[in-house]
Amino acid sequence: MSFLRSATRSVRARGRRGITAALLVLCLPAQALAMHPPAPPQTPLREACEKEVGYRPEPGQKGKDAIWAATPDEFVTRMLRMAGTSADDYVIDLGAGDGNFAIAAARQFGARSLGIEYNAELVKLAQCMVRGSGAEGRARVVEGDVFKADFSRADVLTIFLLPHLNQCLRHRILEMRPGVRVASYLFSMGDWEPDDMTAMGLDVAFLWVVPARVGGRWAFREPGSGGAAFTVDITQIYQKIGGEVVDGGTRHPLLGASLRGDLLRFSFRDAKGVHQNFTGRVAGREIAGDLRAADGESAEVVATLQGGPRPSPWAEMAPRCGKFYGK
Repeated sequence: MSFLRSATRSVRARGRRGITAALLVLCLPAQALAMHPPAPPQTPLREACEKEVGYRPEPGQKGKDAIWAATPDEFVTRMLRMAGTSADDYVIDLGAGDGNFAIAAARQFGARSLGIEYNAELVKLAQCMVRGSGAEGRARVVEGDVFKADFSRADVLTIFLLPHLNQCLRHRILEMRPGVRVASYLFSMGDWEPDDMTAMGLDVAFLWVVPARVGGRWAFREPGSGGAAFTVDITQIYQKIGGEVVDGGTRHPLLGASLRGDLLRFSFRDAKGVHQNFTGRVAGREIAGDLRAADGESAEVVATLQGGPRPSPWAEMAPRCGKFYGK
């Protein structure tokens, strides 16, 4: 069993805390792979396109903010699968290189895709690869700067950039629609812990699901009823949430609270000591879902945010990133 596979199994067994510890364990192989990237296989299509555009990229060559290295094709597929990519998705790849993510998303998953690449010569190569692979019409690669490009419409976002670049894109990613899946090859997002990860040999990738903003005080009630049945005070840092319920003048901690995209779950004991489980969806300043008691009794409930949302310093631009945005 490889080193990374062993680490991944350990992470999944221990949950999110295991992921945090594994990031430290995995960083050295990832850095080594990025510093000494292997060359992509010379397929007939690649050779023909390199000849057509008169350009052959060299693994490790310097770009605007990073070096160029190809993600292995089989791992591209693995990452897109981890992100749950489907024909209904729009996939955007930041730092598209030779277009392998855009091509794989279109050909293997039926998704529409867009690759954004700064190097004009790589863009020409990628466009040739798109045409030659039969992905034209569903996949595109365009020239652009990932710090200026609009990637807000993506359902799946794929990234192969250096750690500090990931962190400087993080605040923009957190502004995206809740539920967007973000897959990064080799490198993490600073203190934003991933929701999942996958590894194969020396290759490793991380997955995040953009969380809804739920920090604040929420008043829950049954539709059509009068005042709030109970209120929930939620604290949030990225997808990690906690807080307490105020019910009948008593306070009860949230139990098993979780947030994945716009899907919110928590449990608590109400004023009568009955264990209640809530599952619902967040839509801006409203939450709607099902409250189910331990005895099986259930009710539809809705919640509205009281006052404004809590400040989210974790979602602000990371220090020293202003230079990428002309600040």
